Amino acid sequence: MNKQNILVITHGHFEKYLLEKIANDITIEYHLPVNIIENHMDLTEFYEPSRRQYDGNRLLKLMDTMTPPDSIKTIGLFRVDLFIPVLTYIFGQAIFKGKTGIASLYRLRNEQYGMKKDKELLFDRFRKVVIHEIGHTFGLVHCYIPSCVMRPSTYVENIDQKKHNLCTRCRAEIEKTG
Repeated sequence: MNKQNILVITHGHFEKYLLEKIANDITIEYHLPVNIIENHMDLTEFYEPSRRQYDGNRLLKLMDTMTPPDSIKTIGLFRVDLFIPVLTYIFGQAIFKGKTGIASLYRLRNEQYGMKKDKELLFDRFRKVVIHEIGHTFGLVHCYIPSCVMRPSTYVENIDQKKHNLCTRCRAEIEKTG
């Protein structure tokens, strides 16, 4: 593998076209190639029955141990409902200035909110979460430019309002650290 790459590790089934499009968008935003590997593991040890969700902090720690030395960043993609103790749910999270992030499709699905299934909207939301979390690993904080992918998102409506790109200010921050 290329020493300078971002590794995407899937947990659960993800359509090939979705992964290829997300990998392409990551490459465009961060100017690094992306490698994708599948991981099939039992996530039951991360499940919290009282919440009926999966512990995002513990999954993030697991992903951090899975980052190979030949990848500079790793993001784990999941299809399960994630939480951290202080929040009801999360779309994703990352280790700030670290090597690892996670993102989940679960709360991004229209069906979760009683609306009609929309694969394109789901893809658009998911790529924004993935690009956002990778941004945190590069040291980007939340941005308050409305269209910036680094804008915080508490609800899917917040995700829908922003673009999947870094704003010029966040892009400049990445280039300073690069």
